[in-house]
Amino acid sequence: MTTSETVVVDALPYIDHGYDEPGVREAALAMVEEETRRYRPTKNYLDHLPAANLTAFETAMMKKEYDRLAARQPMDTLSMKRYELPTPPSGKMTDIQAWNECVENSMAQLEHQKTRILNLELMLEYGGESWKIYNEVLVDLLNKVQTQLSDVKKEIQEVNWTRKNQQTQVGEKMKQLESDWVGLVSKNYEIEQALLNMEAEYEAMKRHHEKSKGSERADPVKT
Repeated sequence: MTTSETVVVDALPYIDHGYDEPGVREAALAMVEEETRRYRPTKNYLDHLPAANLTAFETAMMKKEYDRLAARQPMDTLSMKRYELPTPPSGKMTDIQAWNECVENSMAQLEHQKTRILNLELMLEYGGESWKIYNEVLVDLLNKVQTQLSDVKKEIQEVNWTRKNQQTQVGEKMKQLESDWVGLVSKNYEIEQALLNMEAEYEAMKRHHEKSKGSERADPVKT
């Protein structure tokens, strides 16, 4: 039963039968389609929300990349210039200052390489343990999520069991009431038939009595 404010579901799927009969599914789909055609939203339910800001988290680098993709330009290749150790230009091969700059650049590159080697050694020594701890955190999160999922499934199962139990009890009561109703209808039918028979018998007796009285008037007894 559907009203403008509430919807009351009167189906009892755990005790009702006949859903698999031919034409039932088609009839249900036709009803859904009919209600869908009659439904017309009266307003936009998102009107109270502000307009979406699609660039709120867009950085300058991201904007640059988006522009590059929109223009279908190729990505810049990785620059290896800072790893090069160039010599002074041909015109400054005898310039001590130019050679000093080249030496300082080489020393800076060596320090970078030394730092990278140190980072690799630290990762080899402690990286495995860090990954183990990270994996333990992931396993712990997985166990918590699985526990939550198990709890939700248990709640769903309990709800379904409660619904089934309630519907089964209601079904038994409905069957009993239906049986009582059938018995009362049958009894009423029997009573009506008995009344009709009594009325017919009464009419027959009445006609017979009237006929007998008529015969007595026609042939009076002489004294």
